Amino acid sequence: MSSLNDIRSTFIDYFAKEGHQAVDSSPLVPRNDPTLLFTNAGMVQFKNVFTGVEKRDYSRAVTSQKCVRAGGKHNDLDNVGYTARHHTFFEMLGNFSFGDYFKEQAISFAWELVTKEFGLNASRLLVTVHKSDEEAATLWRKVAGLTDDRIIRIDNDDNWWRMGDTGPNGPCTEIFYDHGDHIWGGPPGSAEEDGDRFIEIWNLVFMQFEAMASGETKPLPKPSVDTGMGLERIGALLQGKHDNYDTDLMRDLIEASAHASNVDADGPQNIHHRVIADHLRSTSFLIADGVLPSNEGRGYVLRRIMRRAMRHAHLLGTQDPMMHKLVPALVRQMGGHFPELGQAQALITETLENEETKFRSTLDRGLRLLDDELTRLPDGATLPGETAFKLYDTYGFPLDLTQDALREKGRAVDTTGFDTAMAEQKAKARAAWSGSGEAADDSVWFDLADKHGSTEFLGYDTEQAEGEILSILRDGVEVASATAGDAVQAVVNQTPFYAESGGQVGDCGVLRTDGAVVQITDTKKKNGIFVHIGTITGGAIAAGDAAELVVDHARRSDIRANHSATHLLHEALRNHLGEHVAQRGSLNAADRMRFDFSHSKAMDSSEIALVEREVNDFIRQNTPVTTRIMAPDDARDLGAQALFGEKYGDEVRVVSMGRADTGKGADKQTYSIELCGGTHVRQTGDIGLFVMLGESASSSGVRRIEALAGEAARTYLAEQDRTVAEIAGRMKAPRAEVLDRVQALMDERRDLQRELADLRRQVAMGGGDSGGAEVQEIGGVKFLGQALTGVSAKDLRGLIDEQKSKLGSGVVLLIADTGGKAAVAAGVTADLTDRISAVDVVKAAAEALGGKGGGGRPDMAQAGGADASKADEAIAAAAKVLGA
Repeated sequence: MSSLNDIRSTFIDYFAKEGHQAVDSSPLVPRNDPTLLFTNAGMVQFKNVFTGVEKRDYSRAVTSQKCVRAGGKHNDLDNVGYTARHHTFFEMLGNFSFGDYFKEQAISFAWELVTKEFGLNASRLLVTVHKSDEEAATLWRKVAGLTDDRIIRIDNDDNWWRMGDTGPNGPCTEIFYDHGDHIWGGPPGSAEEDGDRFIEIWNLVFMQFEAMASGETKPLPKPSVDTGMGLERIGALLQGKHDNYDTDLMRDLIEASAHASNVDADGPQNIHHRVIADHLRSTSFLIADGVLPSNEGRGYVLRRIMRRAMRHAHLLGTQDPMMHKLVPALVRQMGGHFPELGQAQALITETLENEETKFRSTLDRGLRLLDDELTRLPDGATLPGETAFKLYDTYGFPLDLTQDALREKGRAVDTTGFDTAMAEQKAKARAAWSGSGEAADDSVWFDLADKHGSTEFLGYDTEQAEGEILSILRDGVEVASATAGDAVQAVVNQTPFYAESGGQVGDCGVLRTDGAVVQITDTKKKNGIFVHIGTITGGAIAAGDAAELVVDHARRSDIRANHSATHLLHEALRNHLGEHVAQRGSLNAADRMRFDFSHSKAMDSSEIALVEREVNDFIRQNTPVTTRIMAPDDARDLGAQALFGEKYGDEVRVVSMGRADTGKGADKQTYSIELCGGTHVRQTGDIGLFVMLGESASSSGVRRIEALAGEAARTYLAEQDRTVAEIAGRMKAPRAEVLDRVQALMDERRDLQRELADLRRQVAMGGGDSGGAEVQEIGGVKFLGQALTGVSAKDLRGLIDEQKSKLGSGVVLLIADTGGKAAVAAGVTADLTDRISAVDVVKAAAEALGGKGGGGRPDMAQAGGADASKADEAIAAAAKVLGA
């Protein structure tokens, strides 16, 4: 029996032998299509290649693409666990031709692979083609010898593939496997096609057209091929299974779930293990690709998947978080082909455990609420939408989780009512996705890249170079020339200017020609082109001019210091907070740096001090900062940390700095090793100094550090030093004693404030037992009502307690004039609270003062009023309460 790992390797090796470039899976967060929530097909990373706006150095490719379908248009979440072939995460095996071979060779490759390499019985195979694609039908007869009864023509869109409303599309042909007449079902296109006898195993898409936003359809520049074969589905077939969850990989994860929960993998609760095994894959891979649970966007979809799996773990009877215990089994199964799993294992484990711990605290309450609501409904009745929304809004239960729970009870949810409740409340954690991610570049940059190629960057070694102006844009339109005063975007063939990326800001400086000067204020990267943004301050420039480019040295030096300090900070955080720490964003500017990292709680003062000290220790070490160009796999083997949000090609730049006895690398002595395309100092000592300004929350599970390095840090500390010196001078004390002197002043101030408050209360109350007010007796109850000046609202509670003590038994009402408005408080001694409530007394007084309400306890209540001049009326109103 071939394992899924072996099947994947066989597929990739077969096409590699046929001249295909083996390309790594792209991340699950698409970088070239803002309309997609997650990568859901193998061709996503090649979309711009198919449309001709992107060129690569190969015309054939083969991949095993990781995919997620759990939100938006492509959403299989509801079916996962209940069917044999639905998953939230799956691998799509695919071979691609970018204008190289087309239908005949694609069909030939497919037939040879499935019948010879995979050894499937050819007599059990049949195909579908689109009714308009007679060419494909002819080729199947020619290449595979299929008779017409095994070539099914489909007259609907089932055999016309499209990425979306716009983009590449074309006819496709699908290969089906016949499991035999002992299984119910009919061939595709028949009334029984939903049965399990005939199962699709491979789809070959012939991309011939592109649908435009205008509604027009035009031929692609070069007809291409995109194929998709689900690894789990072909694996089940080759392993003699009729259920994807019985394959070796999925079975191993199911067994891990059974072991962790101590519940039989094949018993009546096996569906829970299936859901857990599937969702473990999708959540782990999403976290590894930088998605963290949150209440919006991709993070919300991740949280939905996690909570669905955690509910099923709960139904298995587990008392403690379980999902994180299964991560080693997943890494063991899939980490060989997807090294990002192993690299992110600590983060995946921590995220799963933290999320499950939080969710379990509300899960029991939510399920009890659901059960309570069901007891009020007739048997089989639909759950009201507003109840489902309450579960969502109060307990964080996504609608599909409630539906999943009800499915086991044979019930449904009123989804229309749920949508209505959602719309009325305008809940911010809405499941809809507005779209984000890397938007496709404007077509002009693709055109320029196609015409001129990528810009060569010289800035690692120099801050000054010569180049040729290849293109000038003004107001987004390419022009032949531009003159003084024009705001332009200039493209040159080579440049020392760093373009903004990886958290490092773009360079500024000057571009000069023989007859003009351009002040460059920023540099951006567009489809491999470095775009110099600036204003012509004198003369005129034209395409074809030779130019001298000079980077602002002082600014670049400050940026370098901050960027190199970021690498040291990253390693120090991992050392003191744990291996789960991973970069989640950064800013390396000239005047400051910002670093976002995965961590679930705030750093305490000792951790901040330790991290800051370690960074400065390695700055003072003043060791060389070295760079090497390596293959990505070699860099990872070396222990290099990949930076969040960066895309890496066939070669990567590895930046190393610092010496440590228990470090990384081949010698196990390098402190920091990271993949990075930014510019850095030559020696760590060039950073100069590092100062942390603060640490705070950035988003769920992500912390943010703001800091300074280099000249900015020195300037900051110098300002702090001057401030301390000025304070010491004003206090006429040595600097070393300033802190003690400040503390003494604060203590003295506190004592004086306390004494002043006491004096104010005495003055306010007239200095006697009851001050200037007369104690009345109303209905046999002593009553003291008094208006005060010079006291605040917060003083009233203490004064009430004093007067209650003096009265022994009775009611006290005090009104403070707070600048025309009034604060009022009432107190009732304990022996009277069963007869008189301070709340009633204070409400009557507040109403007379132009206020409303009031609250507290029977023995003490407070309120406010709009008009303090009506204090006498308020006292009279309170007295009436006693006489009532």
